[in-house]
Amino acid sequence: MSSAATRTSQSSTETPAAPEPPAVSETPAAVASGSAGEPPAPETRAVVDYADYRLVPARRPWRWVGTAVVALGVAAVVWSLATNPRWEWGVVAQWFTAQSVVNGLVETLKLTAISGALGFILGFILALMRLSASPLLVSVSWTFSWIFRSTPLLVQMLLWYNLGYLYEKISLGIPFTDIRFFEVQTTTLISQFAAAVLGLTLNQAAYSAEIIRGGILSVDQGQLEAAAALGIPAWRRSTRIVLPQAMRAILPTAFNEIIGLVKGTSIVYVLAYSELFYTVQVIYNRTQQVLPLLLVATLWYVVITSVLSVFQYYIERHYSKGAVRTLPLTPLQKARKFFATHAPVNAAGRK
Repeated sequence: MSSAATRTSQSSTETPAAPEPPAVSETPAAVASGSAGEPPAPETRAVVDYADYRLVPARRPWRWVGTAVVALGVAAVVWSLATNPRWEWGVVAQWFTAQSVVNGLVETLKLTAISGALGFILGFILALMRLSASPLLVSVSWTFSWIFRSTPLLVQMLLWYNLGYLYEKISLGIPFTDIRFFEVQTTTLISQFAAAVLGLTLNQAAYSAEIIRGGILSVDQGQLEAAAALGIPAWRRSTRIVLPQAMRAILPTAFNEIIGLVKGTSIVYVLAYSELFYTVQVIYNRTQQVLPLLLVATLWYVVITSVLSVFQYYIERHYSKGAVRTLPLTPLQKARKFFATHAPVNAAGRK
């Protein structure tokens, strides 16, 4: 009795056991969130083979309508150019490579190269003067740009060509003294070519100074402060940090100025200088073939500007490194991509 009572009292004092949790089927998330020491098991997915799927191009009807309208317009213009006898393409072909026209073209290229190079060099100096802390340098630079951007290029040309009326002699010496190291007649020094270069250079420098100044100011000043904190010399900061980034803002407008300079050389005809446009004028005044000779000059200007546009594209592409994730495609790369994406599709839906 005592042992039975003891067993009964012990069983009454025991804590009832907790019920077992229901069985749960393992899911990928449960497997992945296993013990902390084990890496999660990768989720297995079925690989779908898309090789047998048929490629269906997107339908863009309005694109085709616009393309058809533009194509008709281009075809009409080409047909008019080819069938209208008054264009006199035979005369154009005769004078396009004539020796006198080629000589005028060489003079145009010479004026463009010299005036463009000197104009941008002087413009760079004026831009640095404008950014200087000296009030005098800032005032001189601003006044220069103000004067030459406010007067027409034609007026500047005529002014420089008639400079001998204002100053009979040009001398170099010590100011406010009678000491002269060099002295020459103004009419001898300022020839037609010199007046043309002087007018084009100074006019180009006024615009180039503002272009370069704007490009330099477009660079984040925090980069200069960081470079100065690292102890990089000022000249190296300007040439290796500021200018490469400023070139991205300078180049598009600078090339527009150079292209404008090519066409601006035609103003030199008022000085009777034998550049391309003046040469063409002399020829059609003699032959009375005005329109074909003007077309010759137009085609040569188109050729020059087209070549400059190609140089502009590749130079801008070079300076875009580091600013974009991928460089712009070259025309050859664009052509390859076009033919690769527009390759014919076979019956299986493969290119």
